[in-house]
Amino acid sequence: MAISVKLEVFEGPLDLLLHLIDKNKIDIYDIPITEITEQYLDYIRQMETEDMNVMSEFLLMAATLLDIKCRMLLPKEVNEEGEEEDPRAELVQRLLEYKMYKYMSFELRDRQADAQRCLFRSQVLPKEVEDYRQPIDYGELIGDLNLQKLQDIFRSIVRRQEDRIDPIRSTYGNIEKDEVDVDQKTAYVEDYIKEHKTFSFRKLLERQNSKAEIIVTFLVILEMMKLGRISILQENIFDDIIITSNEVAE
Repeated sequence: MAISVKLEVFEGPLDLLLHLIDKNKIDIYDIPITEITEQYLDYIRQMETEDMNVMSEFLLMAATLLDIKCRMLLPKEVNEEGEEEDPRAELVQRLLEYKMYKYMSFELRDRQADAQRCLFRSQVLPKEVEDYRQPIDYGELIGDLNLQKLQDIFRSIVRRQEDRIDPIRSTYGNIEKDEVDVDQKTAYVEDYIKEHKTFSFRKLLERQNSKAEIIVTFLVILEMMKLGRISILQENIFDDIIITSNEVAE
């Protein structure tokens, strides 16, 4: 009468290899490939499964072990740096990664089990507490704003909306590109500085006819400031910018 032997069930070939390494107390960085291969093949011979996908994974690892065993018998290969390559290195790396993920899954499983023992009580608050809304202090919200400042803000917003509309091209059916000559605009700004010496940056921009001219004028002012030809002063944020020619200061 034959004696039936029940085999342990492993999640995959790497799980089986780790079991054999732990069972034989083998250093994972120095695997005796011959011994491990024989034990692995013994387990394969005793496997009884009709799932070809599962069986193919174990057979593929068996072929890998046999390939490593054959390469161990041959002279060792040398890489570009002149170091000898270990045929087991790739397998060791795969085993280490699988072992890390396996123990991480154990940790997550333990945390899930601990979380199942935690009970939370639903929130119960009196109705007057749930309906309470913090009153709004409009005086604190408005701060130091007054009607004059609000009117200035409103006018600034309206002016921005009006500046977006070109009074000339808006009446045309086709939009044409507005060309601005940088050299001409630079000469214009230089003449303006010589004439006014100290002036408001806003007033300079208000003399421009289009957005393109405003942008080019702004770039010309930045370049002059970089060259040290003008100085710029703004006492407070959002205040008007005052530009002064450095020739006057000298």
